[in-house]
Amino acid sequence: MNLNEWMDSRMKTIVFIGSNEFGTSKEALTIAKQMGYFVVLLTDKSKLMTNNHGFSEVNQIIFMKNLMDEQQVIDRITKLKEEGKHICACLSFIDPFVSYAARISKSVGLAQISVNSLYLMEDKIKVREKLANLPITPFYTAFHFGDSPKVFEMKYKEHFPLIVKPPISNGSKDVLFVNSIEMLEDALILLQKKHPKSSLLIEEYLLGPQFLAEIVVYNNKITVVGIIAQEVIYNGRFIVIGYKFPARVNTDDYKNLCQSISSIVEQTGLTNGSCHVEMKLVQGEWKLIEINPRMSGGVMNRIIEEGTGINLVKEIIKMYLGEEPTLIETRKQYVYARYLTIGSRGKLLKVTGKELALMHDGVKYVYIKPLKGKILSNPYSMGNRYACIIAASESEEKAEAIALAAAKEIKFYLAPI
Repeated sequence: MNLNEWMDSRMKTIVFIGSNEFGTSKEALTIAKQMGYFVVLLTDKSKLMTNNHGFSEVNQIIFMKNLMDEQQVIDRITKLKEEGKHICACLSFIDPFVSYAARISKSVGLAQISVNSLYLMEDKIKVREKLANLPITPFYTAFHFGDSPKVFEMKYKEHFPLIVKPPISNGSKDVLFVNSIEMLEDALILLQKKHPKSSLLIEEYLLGPQFLAEIVVYNNKITVVGIIAQEVIYNGRFIVIGYKFPARVNTDDYKNLCQSISSIVEQTGLTNGSCHVEMKLVQGEWKLIEINPRMSGGVMNRIIEEGTGINLVKEIIKMYLGEEPTLIETRKQYVYARYLTIGSRGKLLKVTGKELALMHDGVKYVYIKPLKGKILSNPYSMGNRYACIIAASESEEKAEAIALAAAKEIKFYLAPI
Protein backbone atom coordinates (compact mmCIF):
# COMPACT_ATOMS: atom_id res chain seq x y z
CA MET A 1 0.00 0.00 0.00
CA ASN A 2 1.51 3.34 -1.04
CA LEU A 3 1.28 6.54 1.01
CA ASN A 4 -1.76 7.91 -0.86
CA GLU A 5 -3.66 4.65 -0.49
CA TRP A 6 -2.77 4.53 3.20
CA MET A 7 -3.96 8.11 3.73
CA ASP A 8 -7.20 7.39 1.89
CA SER A 9 -7.91 4.28 3.99
CA ARG A 10 -6.98 6.18 7.14
CA MET A 11 -9.61 8.81 6.44
CA LYS A 12 -12.41 6.24 6.02
CA THR A 13 -13.88 6.55 9.49
CA ILE A 14 -16.32 4.71 11.73
CA VAL A 15 -17.67 6.55 14.77
CA PHE A 16 -18.65 4.47 17.79
CA ILE A 17 -20.77 5.94 20.57
CA GLY A 18 -19.73 4.41 23.88
CA SER A 19 -17.91 1.19 24.66
CA ASN A 20 -17.43 -1.16 27.56
CA GLU A 21 -13.94 -2.25 28.53
CA PHE A 22 -14.69 -5.87 27.65
CA GLY A 23 -17.00 -7.77 25.35
CA THR A 24 -18.84 -7.16 22.11
CA SER A 25 -18.56 -3.37 22.10
CA LYS A 26 -14.81 -3.47 22.73
CA GLU A 27 -14.35 -6.20 20.14
CA ALA A 28 -16.20 -4.07 17.58
CA LEU A 29 -13.49 -1.40 17.83
CA THR A 30 -10.77 -3.93 17.06
CA ILE A 31 -12.72 -5.45 14.18
CA ALA A 32 -13.40 -2.03 12.61
CA LYS A 33 -9.66 -1.30 12.79
CA GLN A 34 -8.89 -4.66 11.17
CA MET A 35 -11.36 -3.80 8.39
CA GLY A 36 -9.14 -0.83 7.56
CA TYR A 37 -11.15 2.00 9.11
CA PHE A 38 -10.02 4.96 11.18
CA VAL A 39 -11.79 4.31 14.49
CA VAL A 40 -13.24 7.16 16.52
CA LEU A 41 -14.77 6.52 19.96
CA LEU A 42 -17.06 9.08 21.57
CA THR A 43 -17.14 8.42 25.30
CA ASP A 44 -18.38 9.96 28.53
CA LYS A 45 -15.78 8.02 30.55
CA SER A 46 -12.99 10.47 31.32
CA LYS A 47 -10.63 7.69 32.45
CA LEU A 48 -10.32 6.51 28.85
CA MET A 49 -8.47 9.73 28.01
CA THR A 50 -5.35 8.63 29.89
CA ASN A 51 -2.41 7.15 28.00
CA ASN A 52 -2.90 3.69 29.51
CA HIS A 53 -6.61 3.46 28.74
CA GLY A 54 -6.31 0.02 27.11
CA PHE A 55 -8.06 1.09 23.90
CA SER A 56 -5.09 0.83 21.55
CA GLU A 57 -7.36 -0.16 18.66
CA VAL A 58 -8.97 3.30 18.72
CA ASN A 59 -7.34 5.98 16.58
CA GLN A 60 -9.09 8.89 18.28
CA ILE A 61 -10.97 9.09 21.58
CA ILE A 62 -13.22 12.10 22.10
CA PHE A 63 -14.55 12.82 25.56
CA MET A 64 -18.05 14.29 25.74
CA LYS A 65 -19.59 14.99 29.13
CA ASN A 66 -23.11 14.43 27.81
CA LEU A 67 -23.15 11.81 25.06
CA MET A 68 -26.94 12.10 24.85
CA ASP A 69 -26.74 15.67 23.56
CA GLU A 70 -27.60 14.82 19.99
CA GLN A 71 -26.73 18.18 18.47
CA GLN A 72 -23.29 18.18 20.10
CA VAL A 73 -22.60 14.70 18.73
CA ILE A 74 -23.70 15.75 15.24
CA ASP A 75 -21.53 18.87 15.53
CA ARG A 76 -18.57 16.69 16.53
CA ILE A 77 -19.12 14.41 13.54
CA THR A 78 -19.30 17.49 11.31
CA LYS A 79 -15.98 18.65 12.73
CA LEU A 80 -14.45 15.26 11.97
CA LYS A 81 -15.56 15.70 8.36
CA GLU A 82 -13.98 19.15 8.28
CA GLU A 83 -10.74 17.57 9.52
CA GLY A 84 -10.73 15.35 6.44
CA LYS A 85 -12.38 12.21 7.83
CA HIS A 86 -14.78 10.39 5.52
CA ILE A 87 -17.50 9.26 7.95
CA CYS A 88 -18.76 5.86 6.78
CA ALA A 89 -20.80 4.71 9.79
CA CYS A 90 -22.02 5.74 13.23
CA LEU A 91 -23.15 3.01 15.60
CA SER A 92 -23.15 1.64 19.11
CA PHE A 93 -23.15 -1.83 20.66
CA ILE A 94 -24.14 -0.74 24.19
CA ASP A 95 -27.18 0.58 26.01
CA PRO A 96 -28.52 3.25 26.00
CA PHE A 97 -26.90 4.39 22.76
CA VAL A 98 -28.09 1.84 20.17
CA SER A 99 -31.18 3.56 18.76
CA TYR A 100 -29.58 6.93 19.47
CA ALA A 101 -26.58 6.13 17.26
CA ALA A 102 -28.89 4.76 14.56
CA ARG A 103 -30.86 8.03 14.65
CA ILE A 104 -27.68 10.06 14.31
CA SER A 105 -26.58 7.78 11.45
CA LYS A 106 -29.82 8.65 9.66
CA SER A 107 -29.50 12.37 10.49
CA VAL A 108 -26.05 12.66 8.92
CA GLY A 109 -27.01 10.70 5.80
CA LEU A 110 -25.52 7.31 6.63
CA ALA A 111 -27.12 3.83 6.74
CA GLN A 112 -30.88 3.65 7.27
CA ILE A 113 -31.36 1.41 10.30
CA SER A 114 -34.81 0.82 11.91
CA VAL A 115 -34.53 3.59 14.49
CA ASN A 116 -38.09 3.45 15.83
CA SER A 117 -37.95 -0.31 16.27
CA LEU A 118 -34.63 -0.18 18.13
CA TYR A 119 -35.97 2.63 20.31
CA LEU A 120 -39.04 0.55 21.18
CA MET A 121 -36.87 -2.40 22.21
CA GLU A 122 -35.00 -0.25 24.72
CA ASP A 123 -38.15 0.02 26.89
CA LYS A 124 -39.35 -3.29 28.31
CA ILE A 125 -42.84 -2.01 29.16
CA LYS A 126 -43.38 -0.60 25.66
CA VAL A 127 -42.23 -3.91 24.18
CA ARG A 128 -44.73 -5.84 26.31
CA GLU A 129 -47.51 -3.48 25.24
CA LYS A 130 -46.55 -3.78 21.57
CA LEU A 131 -46.47 -7.59 21.72
CA ALA A 132 -49.44 -8.02 24.07
CA ASN A 133 -51.51 -9.87 21.47
CA LEU A 134 -48.86 -12.52 20.76
CA PRO A 135 -48.88 -15.89 22.55
CA ILE A 136 -45.21 -15.43 23.46
CA THR A 137 -46.16 -12.64 25.90
CA PRO A 138 -46.58 -13.81 29.52
CA PHE A 139 -48.80 -12.14 32.09
CA TYR A 140 -47.48 -8.67 32.88
CA THR A 141 -48.53 -5.37 34.35
CA ALA A 142 -46.86 -2.08 35.26
CA PHE A 143 -46.51 -0.26 38.54
CA HIS A 144 -46.56 3.46 37.81
CA PHE A 145 -45.19 6.34 39.82
CA GLY A 146 -47.97 7.49 42.12
CA ASP A 147 -49.73 4.11 42.34
CA SER A 148 -50.61 2.85 45.80
CA PRO A 149 -48.26 -0.04 46.68
CA LYS A 150 -50.82 -1.56 49.07
CA VAL A 151 -53.63 -1.57 46.51
CA PHE A 152 -51.24 -2.89 43.85
CA GLU A 153 -49.95 -5.68 46.06
CA MET A 154 -53.43 -6.90 47.01
CA LYS A 155 -54.58 -6.81 43.38
CA TYR A 156 -51.79 -9.04 42.10
CA LYS A 157 -51.06 -11.30 45.07
CA GLU A 158 -52.71 -14.25 43.29
CA HIS A 159 -50.09 -14.09 40.52
CA PHE A 160 -47.03 -14.96 42.64
CA PRO A 161 -44.23 -15.71 41.90
CA LEU A 162 -43.41 -12.57 39.92
CA ILE A 163 -40.44 -10.74 38.44
CA VAL A 164 -40.02 -7.00 39.06
CA LYS A 165 -37.62 -4.88 37.00
CA PRO A 166 -37.18 -1.36 35.64
CA PRO A 167 -38.19 -0.87 32.01
CA ILE A 168 -34.72 0.25 30.96
CA SER A 169 -31.97 -2.04 32.26
CA ASN A 170 -29.44 -4.61 31.12
CA GLY A 171 -27.13 -7.28 32.45
CA SER A 172 -29.73 -8.57 34.96
CA LYS A 173 -29.28 -5.47 37.09
CA ASP A 174 -32.26 -4.84 39.38
CA VAL A 175 -34.21 -7.90 38.19
CA LEU A 176 -35.93 -9.11 41.36
CA PHE A 177 -37.82 -12.33 42.10
CA VAL A 178 -40.78 -11.94 44.48
CA ASN A 179 -43.02 -14.63 45.95
CA SER A 180 -44.99 -12.82 48.64
CA ILE A 181 -46.59 -9.48 49.41
CA GLU A 182 -43.66 -8.67 51.71
CA MET A 183 -41.10 -9.39 48.98
CA LEU A 184 -43.10 -7.36 46.46
CA GLU A 185 -43.30 -4.43 48.85
CA ASP A 186 -39.54 -4.56 49.44
CA ALA A 187 -38.86 -4.78 45.70
CA LEU A 188 -41.09 -1.79 44.91
CA ILE A 189 -39.45 0.31 47.62
CA LEU A 190 -35.90 -0.63 46.50
CA LEU A 191 -36.47 -0.04 42.80
CA GLN A 192 -38.39 3.19 43.35
CA LYS A 193 -35.38 4.52 45.26
CA LYS A 194 -32.97 3.46 42.51
CA HIS A 195 -35.26 4.55 39.66
CA PRO A 196 -37.31 7.48 41.00
CA LYS A 197 -40.48 8.38 39.10
CA SER A 198 -39.96 5.43 36.75
CA SER A 199 -42.65 2.86 36.07
CA LEU A 200 -41.73 -0.72 36.92
CA LEU A 201 -42.48 -3.85 34.93
CA ILE A 202 -44.06 -6.75 36.83
CA GLU A 203 -44.44 -10.05 35.01
CA GLU A 204 -44.99 -13.69 35.75
CA TYR A 205 -42.02 -15.83 36.67
CA LEU A 206 -41.55 -18.44 33.95
CA LEU A 207 -40.30 -21.97 34.61
CA GLY A 208 -38.45 -23.73 31.82
CA PRO A 209 -35.13 -23.93 29.97
CA GLN A 210 -33.81 -20.58 28.78
CA PHE A 211 -32.46 -19.76 25.34
CA LEU A 212 -30.97 -16.79 23.52
CA ALA A 213 -31.35 -16.12 19.79
CA GLU A 214 -29.12 -13.76 17.82
CA ILE A 215 -31.03 -12.14 14.97
CA VAL A 216 -30.07 -10.00 12.00
CA VAL A 217 -32.66 -8.35 9.74
CA TYR A 218 -31.52 -6.91 6.43
CA ASN A 219 -34.05 -5.48 3.96
CA ASN A 220 -36.83 -7.35 5.80
CA LYS A 221 -35.02 -10.70 5.55
CA ILE A 222 -34.73 -12.32 8.98
CA THR A 223 -31.70 -14.49 9.77
CA VAL A 224 -31.51 -16.39 13.05
CA VAL A 225 -27.73 -16.52 13.30
CA GLY A 226 -27.62 -18.72 16.36
CA ILE A 227 -29.67 -20.21 19.18
CA ILE A 228 -27.80 -20.62 22.43
CA ALA A 229 -28.89 -22.47 25.57
CA GLN A 230 -28.26 -20.50 28.76
CA GLU A 231 -27.41 -21.84 32.20
CA VAL A 232 -28.75 -19.53 34.89
CA ILE A 233 -28.01 -19.45 38.61
CA TYR A 234 -30.10 -17.58 41.18
CA ASN A 235 -28.59 -16.06 44.31
CA GLY A 236 -31.00 -13.16 44.72
CA ARG A 237 -30.21 -12.18 41.12
CA PHE A 238 -30.40 -14.16 37.89
CA ILE A 239 -26.90 -14.64 36.47
CA VAL A 240 -26.08 -16.53 33.28
CA ILE A 241 -22.92 -18.56 33.86
CA GLY A 242 -23.01 -20.97 30.92
CA TYR A 243 -23.72 -20.81 27.18
CA LYS A 244 -24.15 -23.88 24.94
CA PHE A 245 -24.02 -23.47 21.18
CA PRO A 246 -25.81 -24.70 19.19
CA ALA A 247 -28.70 -25.30 21.56
CA ARG A 248 -30.40 -28.66 21.48
CA VAL A 249 -33.94 -27.94 20.33
CA ASN A 250 -36.18 -30.49 18.65
CA THR A 251 -37.54 -29.84 15.17
CA ASP A 252 -41.03 -28.74 16.24
CA ASP A 253 -39.75 -26.45 18.98
CA TYR A 254 -37.21 -24.93 16.58
CA LYS A 255 -39.90 -24.29 13.98
CA ASN A 256 -42.16 -22.67 16.58
CA LEU A 257 -39.29 -20.57 17.87
CA CYS A 258 -38.54 -19.24 14.38
CA GLN A 259 -42.22 -18.44 13.91
CA SER A 260 -42.24 -16.61 17.24
CA ILE A 261 -39.16 -14.62 16.25
CA SER A 262 -40.76 -13.69 12.93
CA SER A 263 -43.85 -12.44 14.78
CA ILE A 264 -41.74 -10.37 17.16
CA VAL A 265 -39.70 -8.82 14.35
CA GLU A 266 -42.84 -8.03 12.35
CA GLN A 267 -44.67 -6.48 15.32
CA THR A 268 -41.71 -4.34 16.33
CA GLY A 269 -41.16 -3.13 12.77
CA LEU A 270 -37.51 -4.15 12.51
CA THR A 271 -36.55 -4.11 8.82
CA ASN A 272 -32.81 -3.32 9.12
CA GLY A 273 -30.86 -3.97 12.28
CA SER A 274 -29.79 -6.59 14.78
CA CYS A 275 -31.21 -7.72 18.09
CA HIS A 276 -31.28 -10.66 20.44
CA VAL A 277 -34.18 -12.26 22.25
CA GLU A 278 -34.21 -14.34 25.41
CA MET A 279 -36.94 -16.96 25.50
CA LYS A 280 -38.11 -19.76 27.78
CA LEU A 281 -39.75 -22.97 26.68
CA VAL A 282 -42.65 -23.28 29.12
CA GLN A 283 -44.62 -26.53 28.86
CA GLY A 284 -44.01 -26.71 25.12
CA GLU A 285 -44.74 -23.02 24.45
CA TRP A 286 -42.21 -20.27 23.81
CA LYS A 287 -42.42 -17.21 26.08
CA LEU A 288 -40.46 -14.00 25.65
CA ILE A 289 -38.31 -12.92 28.57
CA GLU A 290 -36.93 -9.84 26.85
CA ILE A 291 -35.61 -8.39 23.63
CA ASN A 292 -32.60 -6.08 23.24
CA PRO A 293 -31.79 -3.91 20.20
CA ARG A 294 -28.22 -5.16 19.77
CA MET A 295 -26.29 -8.38 19.77
CA SER A 296 -25.43 -9.85 23.15
CA GLY A 297 -22.43 -8.58 25.01
CA GLY A 298 -19.65 -10.55 26.66
CA VAL A 299 -18.11 -13.31 24.56
CA MET A 300 -21.09 -13.92 22.29
CA ASN A 301 -19.22 -12.98 19.12
CA ARG A 302 -16.47 -15.49 19.93
CA ILE A 303 -19.02 -18.22 20.69
CA ILE A 304 -20.74 -17.77 17.34
CA GLU A 305 -17.50 -17.45 15.40
CA GLU A 306 -16.03 -20.61 16.93
CA GLY A 307 -19.25 -22.48 16.17
CA THR A 308 -20.07 -21.18 12.71
CA GLY A 309 -17.17 -19.16 11.32
CA ILE A 310 -19.42 -16.08 11.22
CA ASN A 311 -17.94 -12.93 12.76
CA LEU A 312 -21.29 -11.42 13.70
CA VAL A 313 -19.85 -8.12 14.93
CA LYS A 314 -18.13 -7.62 11.57
CA GLU A 315 -21.34 -8.39 9.68
CA ILE A 316 -23.34 -5.93 11.81
CA ILE A 317 -20.72 -3.24 11.16
CA LYS A 318 -21.05 -3.98 7.43
CA MET A 319 -24.81 -3.41 7.70
CA TYR A 320 -24.17 0.02 9.25
CA LEU A 321 -21.84 0.69 6.34
CA GLY A 322 -24.76 0.06 3.98
CA GLU A 323 -23.45 -3.34 2.90
CA GLU A 324 -25.28 -6.66 2.92
CA PRO A 325 -24.07 -8.89 5.78
CA THR A 326 -22.66 -12.32 4.90
CA LEU A 327 -24.24 -14.82 7.29
CA ILE A 328 -23.10 -18.14 5.80
CA GLU A 329 -21.69 -20.84 8.09
CA THR A 330 -18.20 -22.00 7.14
CA ARG A 331 -17.81 -24.52 9.97
CA LYS A 332 -19.89 -26.40 12.52
CA GLN A 333 -18.69 -27.32 15.97
CA TYR A 334 -20.06 -27.31 19.50
CA VAL A 335 -19.05 -24.48 21.79
CA TYR A 336 -19.38 -24.08 25.53
CA ALA A 337 -18.60 -20.85 27.38
CA ARG A 338 -18.28 -20.84 31.15
CA TYR A 339 -18.24 -17.66 33.23
CA LEU A 340 -16.72 -17.63 36.71
CA THR A 341 -18.09 -15.79 39.72
CA ILE A 342 -16.94 -15.67 43.33
CA GLY A 343 -18.80 -16.22 46.57
CA SER A 344 -17.25 -13.57 48.79
CA ARG A 345 -16.23 -9.93 48.81
CA GLY A 346 -12.64 -8.76 48.89
CA LYS A 347 -9.75 -6.91 47.27
CA LEU A 348 -8.10 -8.86 44.48
CA LEU A 349 -4.50 -9.83 45.25
CA LYS A 350 -3.85 -12.01 42.21
CA VAL A 351 -5.37 -14.47 39.76
CA THR A 352 -3.57 -17.64 38.72
CA GLY A 353 -4.22 -20.46 36.27
CA LYS A 354 -4.81 -18.69 32.95
CA GLU A 355 -1.84 -20.34 31.25
CA LEU A 356 -2.80 -23.75 32.64
CA ALA A 357 -6.37 -23.30 31.42
CA LEU A 358 -5.16 -22.44 27.93
CA MET A 359 -3.15 -25.67 27.84
CA HIS A 360 -6.31 -27.79 27.88
CA ASP A 361 -6.90 -29.21 24.41
CA GLY A 362 -9.99 -27.58 22.91
CA VAL A 363 -9.82 -24.36 24.93
CA LYS A 364 -10.09 -21.45 22.51
CA TYR A 365 -10.18 -18.43 24.79
CA VAL A 366 -9.55 -17.52 28.41
CA TYR A 367 -10.30 -14.06 29.73
CA ILE A 368 -9.64 -12.66 33.19
CA LYS A 369 -11.51 -9.42 33.73
CA PRO A 370 -10.42 -7.72 37.01
CA LEU A 371 -7.03 -6.19 37.69
CA LYS A 372 -5.07 -6.43 40.92
CA GLY A 373 -6.53 -4.19 43.61
CA LYS A 374 -10.11 -4.29 42.34
CA ILE A 375 -12.92 -4.96 44.81
CA LEU A 376 -14.75 -8.15 43.86
CA SER A 377 -18.06 -9.41 45.19
CA ASN A 378 -20.61 -12.15 44.79
CA PRO A 379 -22.70 -11.58 41.64
CA TYR A 380 -25.54 -9.08 41.65
CA SER A 381 -25.40 -8.47 37.88
CA MET A 382 -23.67 -9.86 34.80
CA GLY A 383 -20.90 -7.35 35.47
CA ASN A 384 -19.80 -9.49 38.41
CA ARG A 385 -18.66 -12.36 36.20
CA TYR A 386 -14.89 -12.21 36.53
CA ALA A 387 -13.49 -14.76 34.07
CA CYS A 388 -14.58 -16.74 31.04
CA ILE A 389 -13.39 -19.91 29.33
CA ILE A 390 -14.53 -20.95 25.84
CA ALA A 391 -14.01 -24.49 24.56
CA ALA A 392 -15.00 -26.10 21.28
CA SER A 393 -15.28 -29.75 20.24
CA GLU A 394 -17.11 -32.21 17.99
CA SER A 395 -19.71 -32.88 20.71
CA GLU A 396 -21.64 -30.73 23.17
CA GLU A 397 -20.66 -32.92 26.12
CA LYS A 398 -16.94 -32.79 25.33
CA ALA A 399 -16.90 -29.02 24.81
CA GLU A 400 -18.56 -28.53 28.20
CA ALA A 401 -16.23 -31.00 29.94
CA ILE A 402 -13.16 -29.26 28.52
CA ALA A 403 -14.34 -25.81 29.63
CA LEU A 404 -15.27 -26.97 33.13
CA ALA A 405 -11.92 -28.73 33.60
CA ALA A 406 -10.06 -25.63 32.42
CA ALA A 407 -12.14 -23.42 34.71
CA LYS A 408 -10.85 -25.33 37.74
CA GLU A 409 -7.37 -23.98 36.98
CA ILE A 410 -8.43 -20.39 37.63
CA LYS A 411 -7.90 -19.23 41.22
CA PHE A 412 -8.80 -15.82 42.68
CA TYR A 413 -6.89 -14.66 45.76
CA LEU A 414 -8.71 -12.00 47.81
CA ALA A 415 -7.92 -9.91 50.86
CA PRO A 416 -11.05 -9.65 53.05
CA ILE A 417 -12.51 -6.17 53.48
